Amino acid sequence: MRFSDLLDAARSNPLDVTIPAEWAQGRATFGGLVAALQYEALRAQVPADRPLRSLAITFVGPVAPDVPARYQVEVLREGKAVSQLLGRVVQNGEVATLVQASFGASRESEIDVASEPPPTFKHWDECQELPYIKGVTPEFMRHLAMRWSVGGLPFTGSKSRNMGGWVRLRGDVKEEPLTEAHILALVDAWPPALLPHLKKPAPGSTLTWTIEFIQPLQNLTTLDWCQYHVNIEHARDGYGHAAAALWSPTGELIAISRQTVVVFA
Repeated sequence: MRFSDLLDAARSNPLDVTIPAEWAQGRATFGGLVAALQYEALRAQVPADRPLRSLAITFVGPVAPDVPARYQVEVLREGKAVSQLLGRVVQNGEVATLVQASFGASRESEIDVASEPPPTFKHWDECQELPYIKGVTPEFMRHLAMRWSVGGLPFTGSKSRNMGGWVRLRGDVKEEPLTEAHILALVDAWPPALLPHLKKPAPGSTLTWTIEFIQPLQNLTTLDWCQYHVNIEHARDGYGHAAAALWSPTGELIAISRQTVVVFA
């Protein structure tokens, strides 16, 4: 089932969405997809002239594939320019994911500070792609392509603090404008930056995730390669803290991300 098909399902009936097992990540569903579906439910409750500025996501528990889930929305406050909402992904009567969203209309400002440029990467055609291998890599990776440029692959014993490369949807992709929902999938597709430090496979997952969007979005499509880079700021006692960013193919900043991850090794 294509990413676009699942977004359509969330837009038409967010209170009854079932994600197939081909989007699984271990025993859970790929978190970037869960966040994207919740975003679609939130977006429907906000005026169109208020773009998404930030999401604060807590993965309370796994969202199981092939089991219906409800994507609930509560409007906390509607201000003159900013809307604050709370989303809950509920499955089997329990909250699995919480999402606090801030939407805000543009306003005049004397402040204008350009973003810093992205790091220099090799062209995506020159980078190694992490293949989808059934039974080895997470199932959702059949839908997302990642090409490494910086740092080691997971479980290779690399001690680099940095990891990154190029990412886009793959497979039978419907070409359409790149939206916040797609960006959530592209950023979360990358494994926790701590995993390359390990020499053998071990589970790891995101505990909390904050992502901020640079508005207006760049004029990109789902077939464009985007540049991702993450830096480990600190890791100890099974928890890691990492900061990341996503840029367009021509170096314009798209999103800023921060995650707290858990690694069981």
